[in-house]
Amino acid sequence: MSSVAMQIFNGISLGSVLLLVAMGLAITFGLMRVINMAHGDLIMIGAYVTYLMQVIFVQYIPEQFFDWYFILAIPAAFIIVAGIGMLLEFTVIRHLYGRPLDSLLATFGAGLILQQLIRTIFGAPNVGVQSPSFLQGSLEIFGLYLPFSRLFMIGLVIVCLGGLFIYLYRTRQGRRVRAVMQNREMATCVGISSRKVDSLTFAMGAGFAGVAGCTLTLIGPIGPTIGLNYIVDAFMVVVVGGVGALTGTVIGALGIGVFNTFFEYWTNASMGKVLIFALIIAFLQWRPSGLFSMKTRSLD
Repeated sequence: MSSVAMQIFNGISLGSVLLLVAMGLAITFGLMRVINMAHGDLIMIGAYVTYLMQVIFVQYIPEQFFDWYFILAIPAAFIIVAGIGMLLEFTVIRHLYGRPLDSLLATFGAGLILQQLIRTIFGAPNVGVQSPSFLQGSLEIFGLYLPFSRLFMIGLVIVCLGGLFIYLYRTRQGRRVRAVMQNREMATCVGISSRKVDSLTFAMGAGFAGVAGCTLTLIGPIGPTIGLNYIVDAFMVVVVGGVGALTGTVIGALGIGVFNTFFEYWTNASMGKVLIFALIIAFLQWRPSGLFSMKTRSLD
């Protein structure tokens, strides 16, 4: 039972990472139908913002305040990557709405540019980020040792998810976002600026990608291609959950995380990934639109 309980916890922690990685992609893909292949590279930028914040604290801040670098890195990663996402939307994506293949190629090229920029600034080898002292060690509960870093990631995902829910369902701007998601033409007719909604929403999705990159520094070393390891999983979560459906994204991420963990426990890492892909393919044969589909008033 303790082994099963530990695997469930590992699956939930993996699902929380996938949820944070896919949260921004679910927003942008669900709203603008833009296949953003640079999403993984935005995650990578968030990870390097955390590394840069660590370097600044090591060189210029007294040692007793070192642990604060990670707390400050989370909002810094969100703001900086959101700014990069807004710039990307303004210069590239805004000209490619309604052209999915062109937007796919353009964002893929933008991602390569970001990777090369990071290689030029920080170098090609991976770099390490030291976890703050309050995230080192583990919590013992009924004989189970739960790492503080994993518990922190789960808590951070809950906070981000709660903030996103409040923004979408309890604010005026969130109502505008949902109106554009349901029917862009009608929302424009009643005075909503779809251009402003697109820009702010894409920036918010990019900001969540930056926060995801910040949390990935707790797992291991980071490099210019760290985002590529998660972009496929992020798209899987979005497709399984249903495009634009926040609840489906949560269930899809946790489901994929738990199943993937048990498959790897029973077999190995490679076979576990094969089994999860096969399970997703079989599921999409049954429900092509995912767990939840976006309700809309537009006519087919």
